[in-house]
Amino acid sequence: QVQLVESGGGLVQAGDSLRLSCAASGRTFSNYTMGWFRQAPGKEREFVVVITWSGGSTYYADSVKGRFTISRDNAKNTVYLQMNSLKPDDTAVYYCAARYYSGTGSYYDPRYYNTWGQGTQVTVSS
Repeated sequence: QVQLVESGGGLVQAGDSLRLSCAASGRTFSNYTMGWFRQAPGKEREFVVVITWSGGSTYYADSVKGRFTISRDNAKNTVYLQMNSLKPDDTAVYYCAARYYSGTGSYYDPRYYNTWGQGTQVTVSS
């Protein structure tokens, strides 16, 4: 399995931007579909966005569509989450997650991801 380390979180104001990074190590990164999830206090972990192993397909939660962009650089073993026009409702711990390219199950369900990073806090003040 891959190991994942997120970075780039912080405290920003509404309307600002942040870019999160998730660095992978240990296995062939390009064999993994990568997702970002987030969890706010007292809430369940929720899907944000996913990018397939080749980078050919991406799927976004409606709440972030048009504001967030996922990308990956397989040469650098890294997936990025560019977050623009941040809102207080985006405040959460953000996790990247990996699933093998041939894995089954919904992209939107965290149960179908095998490996998780430790998370990075994003706080958006109003």
